Amino acid sequence: MRVLLVGAGGVGTAITRIAARRDFFEAMVVADYDPARAESAVAALAGDRRFAAERVDASDEAAVAALLGRHRCDVLLNATDPRFVMPLFRAARTAGARYLDMAMSLSRPHPERPYEECGVRLGDEQFAQAADWEREGLLALVGMGVEPGLSDVFARHAADELFDEIEEIGVRDGANLTVDGYDFAPSFSIWTTIEECLNPPVVHEAGRGWFTTEPFSEPEVFDFPEGIGKVECVNVEHEEVLLIPRWVDARRVTFKYGLGGEFIDTLKTLHRLGLDRTDPVTVPGPNGRPVAVSPRDVVAACLPDPATLGERMHGKTCAGTWVRGTRDGAPREVYLYHVVDNQWSMAEYGCQAVVWQTAVNPVVALELVAAGAWTGAGVLGPEAFPARPFLDLLTEYGSPWGMREG
Repeated sequence: MRVLLVGAGGVGTAITRIAARRDFFEAMVVADYDPARAESAVAALAGDRRFAAERVDASDEAAVAALLGRHRCDVLLNATDPRFVMPLFRAARTAGARYLDMAMSLSRPHPERPYEECGVRLGDEQFAQAADWEREGLLALVGMGVEPGLSDVFARHAADELFDEIEEIGVRDGANLTVDGYDFAPSFSIWTTIEECLNPPVVHEAGRGWFTTEPFSEPEVFDFPEGIGKVECVNVEHEEVLLIPRWVDARRVTFKYGLGGEFIDTLKTLHRLGLDRTDPVTVPGPNGRPVAVSPRDVVAACLPDPATLGERMHGKTCAGTWVRGTRDGAPREVYLYHVVDNQWSMAEYGCQAVVWQTAVNPVVALELVAAGAWTGAGVLGPEAFPARPFLDLLTEYGSPWGMREG
């Protein structure tokens, strides 16, 4: 397997450090718009000759396809933000390469009823091309990070091995992470966080299909394991709700994120001020000439890079899938989860917990694809594949998952 990794930010760099310990691939080309980031990621790998650095503009489909061809890469691993999903997705197909991402094509709210009906849903643009990928015998494995990704694997595992009937699948994400020296320092891309938190959340119900609610709706207190404790979680737009019902039978599917009141208030303020917008606004430049800038890009530029926060960060992050249903005629409820302690991930890999937890899952998936344990063609989510090989290999990577009954 020869991999083109596009994106050498926090998650991309963590991918290289995890992959460097495995032997399932022949080469990994690390490409970024900023060549210094790609070169830095490769330089940290102590001369591992399987890795090489390149510069590429992720929005330039022709350039990405050409880079795939020049390095004879048969897989494109997308570690950029969701704005670049579609050009990279199309470039991979043009080059005849398999494709893997951790976030799917962007949604657009319903123009008249945004908090009741779906408009363009997450992943719709990719699934619209599923028949073309299947006809050409190519695999696009979408939403294969931690959430979406591992959370979807948990849903498939629950359906296959733990339940006869499932009433509800609810992805629940929470943490007790703190960052020294910052009043507000998101542990993941603020661009992506704004996108998913301020868009209308999606819920799926059998017989009704997909529908939307108000942002931050249906608050609940969820008790997270391994000392994290109780965190208030709210509805947030996320890919799992769009993916899981395609392959797993459940009467209801939700995603709730433990954001905290202060974080929610900050996001609401950004929205009120229009600072969550992606469309450019015109402002005076340093020489007095007008310059077009995206308000959301300005917010991202003003905040610290999440990849640099590891030394200041303390605590644990938990991703997991809560499932309620029946087994052998009796009610059952479980929480399948994966916890990463920032102290461990920094000591072991030099990566903060959230980006490491996101990065490990696509590497595990690539190894399963390389070994032939996961095969297929078309646009497929993680729950389209057997869960047990993934969960066993994740444990082999030194990061076991857990299950709590009740």
